[in-house]
Amino acid sequence: MRPRTWVLVLAAVFAVLQLANIAGRDTPDTKNYLSYALSLRGDGKREAAAVTIDYACAGRASIARRNQSVDVIRFRAPSPTRRVEESCRAAEWRGVEARLRAGQTGGHTVPFMPERFMRIFEVRPGYPAFLVPFLTVFGMKWGVWAAGVVITVAGGVLVYLILRTLSVPVPLALTGQALYYVLPCGTTAMRPMTEGLLLAATLVAVWGCALVLHAHRLRSGLALIGGSLLALFSVKHSQALFLGLCLAGAGAVLLARRRGGRGVGAIVAVGLAGALGTVLLARALRYPSESESLQDLLTGHFTRPDRTRPWREFLHLEFTFWVEWLRRQLWEPLFVAALAAGAWGALRRPVFGAFLVAAAGTGILTQAAHPDITIWGGRLIVLAWLLPVVGVPLLLERVARERVLLPAQGPPDRAHSLR
Repeated sequence: MRPRTWVLVLAAVFAVLQLANIAGRDTPDTKNYLSYALSLRGDGKREAAAVTIDYACAGRASIARRNQSVDVIRFRAPSPTRRVEESCRAAEWRGVEARLRAGQTGGHTVPFMPERFMRIFEVRPGYPAFLVPFLTVFGMKWGVWAAGVVITVAGGVLVYLILRTLSVPVPLALTGQALYYVLPCGTTAMRPMTEGLLLAATLVAVWGCALVLHAHRLRSGLALIGGSLLALFSVKHSQALFLGLCLAGAGAVLLARRRGGRGVGAIVAVGLAGALGTVLLARALRYPSESESLQDLLTGHFTRPDRTRPWREFLHLEFTFWVEWLRRQLWEPLFVAALAAGAWGALRRPVFGAFLVAAAGTGILTQAAHPDITIWGGRLIVLAWLLPVVGVPLLLERVARERVLLPAQGPPDRAHSLR
């Protein structure tokens, strides 16, 4: 089959496998994004609240039913679906009604949480806008699922395009696409949250770097990087800031070591412009500040009084978080081993590899900004998985070439023919 056919086959297989879990992928923050999307579609506050609450509670009920079906004690008990749904709806409506009566009716999101917390989601229109056509055509349940499949499949295809731009053989480029689907990138991107779009937009920027450095398509590559930073601003502006700074930093290191050239300098300029533009535009639009995000973290989403010394407490928490994180990684070192392998492969191509490491490093920065060990199985650090997804095929390419060249230790003419 042609390479593009294999790409579609991998995407189709992934989509079919996702039918195993239609509901139950949401997190507590999912309700905020879904209600935002329904508001953009034109639904009123109560209508959006009803549809969103029904979706979230159906997911909880589905998980409860599946868990009971394999419980060795309660598997013969009556299904908990109805009880869980009714309890969930009552609890959610109780909070929403109280806030609506208190006058918390502004913005696009339904007031599931205090106003200061909901303000954080009001400045992230990108993902809700992406959801609108899917919810309109397919309804809530299947629309959310279809949106997840589309954005996750797109991420895998972008990995393939990046590797092919680097002239990696088709089988290894397909390996990268498959790795994206089977590693936590795919699982996290399928959740109805912003991470799928963050991963895809970051991969667009990495593809732009590959085009600039290896395909000598300066304008196209820079347009992709700039467009990626602009899209990231609408999805989660902190990621646009992190990516712009990381790309600029990686390029500055390369220029200091006299690696790269005009293309590297252009990437540095776009990265700096993106980071500076993010800061200025966020302030002009009065987005929540870093201190507000810090108070959100330390007060349990503003459910407790503000901290008087937030930065001191944050730095203490930062240190203890990474000590505990490292202990857990040494206990189950798959992630650390994957990062090491990805970095090894990426740095086989030092110039491009520096930008790949920088893009993946935004996952570390995102996690560092939220040192909370309990946040949904590492979704904040998921961008770091882009390093093994792209880097491991680059490492395998090197190994494959060395294995091909091993028999060439005979006569010189034989070695020349293999090259």
